[in-house]
Amino acid sequence: MLQIRLVVEEGLNQLPYTECTVTTPTGYKYEGVKFEKGNCGVSIMRSGEAMEQGLRDCCRSIRIGKILIQSDEETQRAKVYYAKFPPDIYRRKVLLMYPILSTGNTVIEAVKVLIEHGVQPSCIILLSLFSTPHGAMSIIQEFPDITILTTEVHPVAPTHFGQKYFGTD
Repeated sequence: MLQIRLVVEEGLNQLPYTECTVTTPTGYKYEGVKFEKGNCGVSIMRSGEAMEQGLRDCCRSIRIGKILIQSDEETQRAKVYYAKFPPDIYRRKVLLMYPILSTGNTVIEAVKVLIEHGVQPSCIILLSLFSTPHGAMSIIQEFPDITILTTEVHPVAPTHFGQKYFGTD
């Protein structure tokens, strides 16, 4: 999916880098850049996993953590069921992947878990495909230092992205 690749590439553009000289196979010296060490992805399961391949296509060796959060349909409260991160995540820049940002509750809970593991909100870049204005504002009000990258902001977000992407609808 092209939109996933575009938002992942822009997220990678936000990461710190250093300049370096690359020698091409023909022996030509090219002035380029390389990522500084200490970046990782974290997908909010299950729909966030749809963005992992786009990240791996751009950055093969990047570490990826996972968070499983279930939202209660009636109360709209989110509960964390599982979290697995690289052990040194507190020293890393985090690309948090969640394609459909509706209320923002799930992402807020995910960011709280990352903060509990020592990650500073300023080191979190949320990668999203579709966002509602309410969802984005909820996250920014709670965590003003977080960066949000999305392809579209619209009052109505598409539902059941994960089921459609993975073919389980």
